[in-house]
Amino acid sequence: MPKSNWSAALRRPLGASAAVVVVAVLALAVFAPLLWSDRAAALDTNQILRGPSAEHWMGTDGLGRDIFFRVLVATRLSVELALAATAIGVATGLLLGTAAVLLGRRAGRLVSAAVDIAVAFPGLLLALFFAVIFGVGARGSVLAIGLAIAPAFARLTRTMVARVAALDYVAAARIAGVGRFRLLGRHILPNVAEPLVVNATITTGSTMLAFAGLSFLGLGVQSPDYDWGRLLRDGLDVLYLHPAAALAPTVAVVVAGLAFSLFGEAVATAIGADTTRHPRRKAPAPRPTDAPAPQPAEPVLAVENLHVTFPGPVTPVRGVSFALARGESVGVVGESGSGKSLTALAVAQLIEEPGQVHADRLEFLGQSLPGADSRARRQLLGTAFAMVFQDPMTSFNPTQRVGNQLAEVARYHQGMTRRAAFARAVDRLRAVRLPGAERRARQYPHEFSGGMRQRAMIGMGLMCSPALIVADEPTTALDVTVQRRVLRLLADVRAADDVAILLISHDIGVVRRMCDRVLVMYAGRIVEDLPAAELDSAAHPYTRALLAAVPDMMTDRDRPMAVIPGRPADPADLPPGCPFAPRCPLASERCTTEEPPLVHGVACWHPVVDVPREQIRVGEAR
Repeated sequence: MPKSNWSAALRRPLGASAAVVVVAVLALAVFAPLLWSDRAAALDTNQILRGPSAEHWMGTDGLGRDIFFRVLVATRLSVELALAATAIGVATGLLLGTAAVLLGRRAGRLVSAAVDIAVAFPGLLLALFFAVIFGVGARGSVLAIGLAIAPAFARLTRTMVARVAALDYVAAARIAGVGRFRLLGRHILPNVAEPLVVNATITTGSTMLAFAGLSFLGLGVQSPDYDWGRLLRDGLDVLYLHPAAALAPTVAVVVAGLAFSLFGEAVATAIGADTTRHPRRKAPAPRPTDAPAPQPAEPVLAVENLHVTFPGPVTPVRGVSFALARGESVGVVGESGSGKSLTALAVAQLIEEPGQVHADRLEFLGQSLPGADSRARRQLLGTAFAMVFQDPMTSFNPTQRVGNQLAEVARYHQGMTRRAAFARAVDRLRAVRLPGAERRARQYPHEFSGGMRQRAMIGMGLMCSPALIVADEPTTALDVTVQRRVLRLLADVRAADDVAILLISHDIGVVRRMCDRVLVMYAGRIVEDLPAAELDSAAHPYTRALLAAVPDMMTDRDRPMAVIPGRPADPADLPPGCPFAPRCPLASERCTTEEPPLVHGVACWHPVVDVPREQIRVGEAR
């Protein structure tokens, strides 16, 4: 777990108090038997069942032994048994919760059904059931309580593992042939470890109470050994004559159990707040003189021979090269799976392991991104690079007000005060023509429509005067009216601040209107690079096929709609030669053996020249 989360928990009064008690309990568990075992075992027939006094702070028991020191010495056994049971419960819960990954879906469903049935029963009832099976005593109690807490932990693990297992990088690892155990240990569990550790800490407190309950019922620790529950049982027999005998172990159980539970809760609260808390460290505000402006001839973004590789190896992006000048708008089109979004994520340094990014040149504003210092890279990307994600519904944290999320950018990267950063956020919301900007800045994302959220996302990108905006399908799931507004806003931002735009879209019509240049991608490569105004005279058969599949006002409605036959190439199993050859009507034998290089803006052995696109119909819907 990140050190910042623990420190954040310790800064809270509740977390600090609970941590002090937890440390004290653990210290007693280690040192109390070494220091006071003799005094706890000493018999004094003249002091039987005496009340609290200066000599015996909590009185004595039926054999004249000091109850206070017996409670202190019992700390070790109580803590040891609770930790052992928690370890068994966590380990068993992890195995049950990850059964779907380790055993497959069918076996995982059977295990999940058994877990759901077990969770329906109270934990104490399960503990009693297993105690009868494993027998009376400390060992049986450890197994009983460990197995009793396992179902709840298994259900939590199953839920979190299922969420992570559905992510794209896990699917890529599966396709690459990563084994189940390696997939679980390397790609899934590290991403769910933090909440599981917190839950285990909370469970330790509950386990202490459960152990005390079993020992109190006579099913746990047996004489001559004793824990807090055993002492409570012994003190209950003389409750009316000597209340302190039962009060001392009761206080110990309650205090220790609450300390572990509250400390876990404090850490969980700190983790949740860590994503919403403004960073305390302020970076110095960038000044125009800190970094000289690039020369006019220098591109804003330069990419040469970019590769994105996943284990297997699978290379969904292969040898991509392009450049964006200041104020230039470049569109990237292609079918799903062609590598458009991965290219943008690689440029933004958002490819997570096990993915690897390699490039002969990957420079933004003259600085090499792969070799840059992490802090300098974050500062550069945070102030001059803006990303507009595809889904406006998941672009914002639902627990924070929109204005605070925008203000956080200015506070972290420009060192603004809270008030100045919020005022800047309101100004940026006005700049993207969001009505009632000051009122909207105090609202939560769920109070925004999809179009408003997308405009607010663009406003977040404008907080630090970006030089490049990467818009990945910015109009997806928006109605046509809102799409027009969002696209017009991007165009206005580009014209006002000379911002370069990299627009990723499936809609060639949008790219034609918005962009100066178009990059057509297929199977992870750029197969054509041409001006947007010359799309109708595209030379690559794939580009022609994409254009023919887009209906317009001149499309003959009596004819079937044109489609591209076959399926896109699988990055894990690319055919030899040109990947588009199996679907291309112009393919020759050379196309199936040699992959064409990108020459004069087109990667094709048989480029189409001076042929109207209506004559290149690679397929028709039936």
